[in-house]
Amino acid sequence: MNARSSMSARVARCAGFLLAVAWLASAVAQPSGIALATYDGADRTVKLIEGAKKEGDVVVYTSAPSDDIKALADAFEQKYGVKAKVWRASADKVLQRATSEARAKRFEADVFETDSPALEGLVRESLLTAVRSPAQDDLVPEARFAHQAWVRARFSVYALAYNTKSVHKADLPRAYEGLLDARWKGKLAIEADDGDWFSALGQMLGEARTQKLFRDVVAKNGVVVRHGHNYLAELVAAGDVPLAITVYTGKVEQLKRKGAPIDWFVLPPAAIARASGVAVAARAAHPHAALLWYDFELSEEAQKLLAERGYVPANRKVAPPERMPLHFIDARTVLDDGEKWDKRYAEIFGSHRPEK
Repeated sequence: MNARSSMSARVARCAGFLLAVAWLASAVAQPSGIALATYDGADRTVKLIEGAKKEGDVVVYTSAPSDDIKALADAFEQKYGVKAKVWRASADKVLQRATSEARAKRFEADVFETDSPALEGLVRESLLTAVRSPAQDDLVPEARFAHQAWVRARFSVYALAYNTKSVHKADLPRAYEGLLDARWKGKLAIEADDGDWFSALGQMLGEARTQKLFRDVVAKNGVVVRHGHNYLAELVAAGDVPLAITVYTGKVEQLKRKGAPIDWFVLPPAAIARASGVAVAARAAHPHAALLWYDFELSEEAQKLLAERGYVPANRKVAPPERMPLHFIDARTVLDDGEKWDKRYAEIFGSHRPEK
């Protein structure tokens, strides 16, 4: 079972635990700093900095790539003089650790910075606190939710990537059906755990069409499966994979800046985007520092830093690396129907070879 399947199963198994978590949240006194979660006075930042310096540090649970979260943490520490202690794992493990700690009445995390399905899982388990921050006013509408328990902070955009030495730009497909062309036989690859991407594509193109199309692509031309989006992009840059179907544009841009022969493109009707967000733990031990991190990550300064690293920023004051129509992966669909889509994805891309 892959990460999204196990995440979906865990959330389902924890349904009965929700009442216990709600009871626990009310039974333990709220840290006084959480009262500032909805405070929007002119001195909000001053109060947060003063409190954060007294608390000393902030504990961040994240699934962001190591170099990206380090860049954020370094900028935060330099700006405020507050230490950021980062624990990094997959989004699935972030959710698992948070729920396990809640059962044990331990609340180590102050901030959750991870993928949207994990954050939505934390909402369902009542482990986040609603935040109303002036920093939210600068976000694109798609970044905000009525529950205010978390916000989208950065978007990773899926695209197709190709090796510019082995593939001519003029030969690139202009629609997904173009992957059926015989020129792509033995030249295609895809990431191993992209069931959520597949579900979003099914929403755009239609489930039946999407499944039949890729069954035909796999049967006719073959699709190599590789684990890790960054690894897959590196294989394209090295010339081992001429055309990859699912990579992140940010990694391709990083490789391009280093001179690698790689580029990316998007097929209509829109690019599929995975949202990662930020949230404050309901039982944050360092609430001032947690809210300070929250405001910082949504700030123009931090969002520019994320944009430089290839993410589409959530702050509308910061220009994205490239403007394009986006279709967001639905976190609730991943949680509720992720196992179904993961199974279909595995059935189609598991171990097929092209016809001879």
